[in-house]
Amino acid sequence: MSQHFLLSPRAKTLTLASVMRMSNQEAETMFARIRWPATDGAPVCPNCAGQAVYDVRRPNGPPRWRCKACNKEFTVTSGTLFAWHKMPVQTYLSAIAVACNEVKGKSALALSRDLGTSYKTAFVLAHKIREAMANEMKGERVGGDGETVEIDGGYFGGYIKPSNLKENRRDRRLAKNQNGKRRVVVVIRERGGSTLPAVFKSESAALGWITSHVAKGTKVVADEAPSWNDLHAKYEVARIDHQQAYSLNGVYSNGAESFFSRLRRAEMGHHHHVAGPYLIRYAQESAWREDKRRVSNGDQVQMAVSLALASRPSVDFCGYWQRHKAA
Repeated sequence: MSQHFLLSPRAKTLTLASVMRMSNQEAETMFARIRWPATDGAPVCPNCAGQAVYDVRRPNGPPRWRCKACNKEFTVTSGTLFAWHKMPVQTYLSAIAVACNEVKGKSALALSRDLGTSYKTAFVLAHKIREAMANEMKGERVGGDGETVEIDGGYFGGYIKPSNLKENRRDRRLAKNQNGKRRVVVVIRERGGSTLPAVFKSESAALGWITSHVAKGTKVVADEAPSWNDLHAKYEVARIDHQQAYSLNGVYSNGAESFFSRLRRAEMGHHHHVAGPYLIRYAQESAWREDKRRVSNGDQVQMAVSLALASRPSVDFCGYWQRHKAA
């Protein structure tokens, strides 16, 4: 019997010990080489792309340069997801390494303990890492002629605590007894390809999003939920009744179910409550982890750092605690 990938040496190419032993200067050099690969880490002005720069580093400060063309000052994180950072670059690298080493996710409380930061700092940092992962999915379409995608939905949030006395308990499955916070995560997963999640009030509300992200000529596999009936008009659709079987005559949606298994375990084992405006970020993180499950942890860290440095300042969490922006 072959060894599972996660148990093999190929999956473990980076240790937290090696990251923690890095000096801040080594981490800054690594960030520079990832951000500016064409110049092997030599600084390039993010404002005008000029390479004629000179060093204006301040005492005890991070590397800083000034562009001779536009006279703008910048650092290795200027204009990126980690712009205006206040912690050493090595801390950001450690946070990404800790997050990527987790298979189901990393709670903000545990991350704050690992890094020695406040919970608020770890919370924002974790969401920035999720935002970087999500940027890989922007504008992506899946499927095509001869390709198969699986579609499914799972409901999250809106938990209602049952009453103490049995006679006071209500049927929480009924819409009239819910609090309106329950949302469905709809996932499109291409076999051998990418995973795309989104959040809606109901499965039927996702039909427009599905048709815009699944190419024509794609074979679609879905369960027997009536929400997917309208897909028959645009795609070749195969249905599987999970009350009868999980796989029958070659029809199955186990890939989509695997995504929800990861997201459910992340919710129950790490985050406990994923709902509201944050739900989509947790879903995107689970999709990224699912697609990279056969990638070594060292390569995952490299990818996450590259995505963070290629991203603009956070749309959700730049100035979040100061209420300059709301998530």
